[in-house]
Formats: sequence, structure tokens, C-alpha cells
Amino acid sequence: MHHTVTTSTSAPGLVVLAVDDEKDGMDLLLERLEGNRYVRRVITAFDATEALRHLAGDDPELNARRDSGRPIVDAVFSDLKMPGLTGMEMAKVLAGFKPSPVLVFITGHGEGNDAVEAFELGAVDFIPKPCDQTRMDRAVQRVISKLRGDGMAGEAAAATAAAEPSDDEVIPVELAGTTKLIPRSSVRWVEAQGDYARLFTNEGSHLVRIPLAQLEERWEKAGFVRIHRSYLVPINLITELQLGGNGYHVVIGEEERKLPVSRRHTRELKDRITRRGGV
Repeated sequence: MHHTVTTSTSAPGLVVLAVDDEKDGMDLLLERLEGNRYVRRVITAFDATEALRHLAGDDPELNARRDSGRPIVDAVFSDLKMPGLTGMEMAKVLAGFKPSPVLVFITGHGEGNDAVEAFELGAVDFIPKPCDQTRMDRAVQRVISKLRGDGMAGEAAAATAAAEPSDDEVIPVELAGTTKLIPRSSVRWVEAQGDYARLFTNEGSHLVRIPLAQLEERWEKAGFVRIHRSYLVPINLITELQLGGNGYHVVIGEEERKLPVSRRHTRELKDRITRRGGV
């Protein structure tokens, strides 16, 4: 299988791996990635097996990154549906890399279930085909935000901290056979429902196939705090912490939704609120 490696001589930036089994899809993906000013180098592979071969190969720059404790590449942009090893199966392999690259998937119509599973594996964005430059730029910004949050930002990623705001993570949810991407910033609170979690937004609620504990770990740096075994809330939306006959509860935002605070989470919540400057 043929592959190409393209390198820009511009300022230091992101090193990414692009994976697509179709030439037209790869050509467009490559054009969009190279059209982003923060992407310095794009390594391409026409199937997942070739992509993993690149990451395990003898490329001097990739080996230097590995030896320095950085991700072998900053991000992998991959098609979901490919013959042989699929994008999802490749993602499971990449999840074992320490540290692992950031994942962005290119999705076609009818791949919503795969997008939900990809989110569980840590993907930060899902770009619908065909991708335009604005949508790609947004995805790259999400990659940079993730790298910065993990302490793995390179020079180009660090340079964006002052120039551009941190972008939202998105959560794919299935609605009548259509995949909708819910921005994390729109989530008012999250409620555990068994091994699932229900996201509450101003527009309604959405059930996602991911445990509350996993969301808690993933969103901690975004300001979400566990207040109860069943509830996760963004601390910036807490307007009051009240003591009643049944213990503490918090008031969320303008809707004044009241949620219980368990005894085991009360002290940590008070400490977080105090550090934040009160409610």
C-alpha cells in the first residue's frame, strides 16, 4: 500500500497521522489538514494496519517524540469504516499507547453507533463527510485543547493559548438514527442511569452509553464536579449551596434546579467552591 509523508517548513506545529482507505477521501483530508496553520506535518496511511506500522517504524522524528515521553503523533484523524482493521479497532490499539495520541474520526452517514463508541475511547471530535476547512479548523482546535489539558502541548499548541479560546469537547448522541453532537458547555448537569449517563441541557436530555465515573474523570479539568453518586455538575453553574432538613443541595443556574449533595462529597464541594471564590 502506498503512503505519502508531507512536511511543512513553517513554524513548529502539530504532527498528525491521517488514515483513509479511499483516495478521494484522503486527498480532501490532506488538503484540510495542510490548510490549518497549526498543522506542520501530516503522515498518511491508506489503512489502519499501515497507520500502526508508521507508529511502530523507524521515523527519526516519531522515535524522538517517543523517547521524550510525548505522544508518537499529536493526533490521528481517521475514517471509521475501512476494510480489514477498522478505525474503531485501531482506536482500541491506540488507547494502549502511553501517552496516546488525540483521536478525531471522520464519519459518514449511518455511523452514529460507532461515533458513540469512539467517544467512549476518548475521541474529541467527529467530522462528517465531506469536511470543509472551517470544520477541520474547529477539530484541530479541539485537539490542541486536549493536548494542553493533558500537559502535552507542543510549541504550536501552546502558542494558541493566548490567540484562541479553548474549544468545547463534543458528545455524540443518537436521535432517531441521526448522530447529534452535543457541546460539553451546553450540559447543565449529568445524572447516572446504571451504566449510562443522561446529559441535561436547555434543549432537553440525552442518554449516552458511558458511566458517570468515566465522565467525571474526563471532565474534571473542564470544571465538572461530583456532588452525589448520581450527579455531576459544572461548578460554574452552581449558584447556591443550601442546607435543608435532608442535608445539602445545590441550585443550578437560572432554572434554579435543585440537586442533592451526598455527605461524602460535601466537604470537597465546599473546598472547590471556596477556591473558586464562593457562589
